[in-house]
Amino acid sequence: MNEDYEYPYPSPELASEHPFITYEHERLTEDVMLDRSERFYEEMNRRRSIRMFSSDPVPQKLIETAVKTASTAPSGAHKQPWTFVATQDPEIKRKIRVAAEKEEEKNYLENRMNKEWQEALAPLGTDHHKEFLEIAPWIVVLFEQRYEIRPDGKTLKNYYVKESVGTAAGLFIAALHHMGLATLTHTPSPMKFLNKILNRPENERPFVLFPVGYPLEGVKVPDLKRKDLPEIFTTVL
Repeated sequence: MNEDYEYPYPSPELASEHPFITYEHERLTEDVMLDRSERFYEEMNRRRSIRMFSSDPVPQKLIETAVKTASTAPSGAHKQPWTFVATQDPEIKRKIRVAAEKEEEKNYLENRMNKEWQEALAPLGTDHHKEFLEIAPWIVVLFEQRYEIRPDGKTLKNYYVKESVGTAAGLFIAALHHMGLATLTHTPSPMKFLNKILNRPENERPFVLFPVGYPLEGVKVPDLKRKDLPEIFTTVL
């Protein structure tokens, strides 16, 4: 069915100044779409945050593919304001663990996290020990680029940075789970130490740290229940 748009996109003027291509889309039957959506939901519903990893090696190619998938995320003005920094170096992972645990000790043992926060975390049983940072074969840190630095030293503003980077993080997690790996979103706030350890520039800020690997055989996770659809979804008629 042809739609009669008063303001078509792109306008002839825009198309004459910037390149556009036709979006290739295969329209599926509703039955096929429903089947695909339900299978993807069931797969993602099995995803869990893992806190005990196997030390078995993971090929770098898998990490790279997950990052490429994450990089397909939409971003403000298509600035793609993210950098994924990955390491499997034991010495670097050790430095990250030591620095992260130092901050987490303040959070958990010196009451930098208030009582309500700690009560919310209690069912998860988390504490300041982050042994997985050394055992997981990979640590991947996602940095948000607060602004862009051009080769000539000029700086340019990035837009909707946190929204863009958050979307990329979600795709990265989904890609890892889809390929059979596991991860955990770790945010040992404050995380500025990651800039120093990983030698990142001033325009980048740590957004989230992902230990990545295979789950340790027999690993347990909290028996949590996700919210039912009516609790998170509504329609406006």
